[in-house]
Amino acid sequence: MLKREDFDKGLFLISGPCVMESLDLLHEVGETLKKIKDKTGATIIFKSSYDKANRTSLSGFRGPGLEKGLEWLKEIRETYGMPVLTDVHNEEEAKVAGEVVDIIQIPAFLCRQTDMVLAACSTPAWVNIKKGQFLAPWDMTKVVEKAKSISDRLLLTERGVSFGYNMLVTDMRSIPTMRENGFPVIFDGTHSVQMPGGRGDSSGGDRRHVPTLSRAAVAAGADGLFWETHPSPDDALSDGPNMLFLDQVEKQFNCCRSIYDLVRKEG
Repeated sequence: MLKREDFDKGLFLISGPCVMESLDLLHEVGETLKKIKDKTGATIIFKSSYDKANRTSLSGFRGPGLEKGLEWLKEIRETYGMPVLTDVHNEEEAKVAGEVVDIIQIPAFLCRQTDMVLAACSTPAWVNIKKGQFLAPWDMTKVVEKAKSISDRLLLTERGVSFGYNMLVTDMRSIPTMRENGFPVIFDGTHSVQMPGGRGDSSGGDRRHVPTLSRAAVAAGADGLFWETHPSPDDALSDGPNMLFLDQVEKQFNCCRSIYDLVRKEG
């Protein structure tokens, strides 16, 4: 069971493939993240989605579904000794997933769904609430009040705000603003460079900017990072354009940890 101190011992990372394409992929990524965890001593949480319910196109790949997906996540946790996270899309999924995973994630589009937030917070799992692309950072205070009425096992995530059509922009002031709620704040570096619907029948993105924005977010006070990753992002079945190459995760994470340590030291 994750404890608050797991998020207080240094920069932590939530990472994994966007969607569960196969169990083999989960093991490939899990093995790499485990090596990084062992080298750094950092808290690393494995993330992947069993169902991408908000795909741009009806034909978009969604994943193996709830039952098989949770079985796969349980295997990854037992094999590599890492906590696991997945997102949910309704109250019933939250109740089921919350008995299996360590962290339930509320997708950005659903962060104001009161019943869903309360259902997630009623489970034994931690709950990571992603700030909606349509919300100002101070608007998350009301979301936190809902969640906090039931649980104090909360994480908040910044993932950019809508900026015109098919674009997102990140206001780094959102990091310290959301930290005022008293819970760890994560910066989602890969979704922040997404271009929603930018390819017509799928979302685009520009992964080149993930390291730059992530370093800036850590300097602004982020407690953790969220990076989706894949050994071959250009062949991924979801969010390929904005995912980091798996072999770049360790290098970029170490760079961000150095910034984190310096900022926290200087106070």
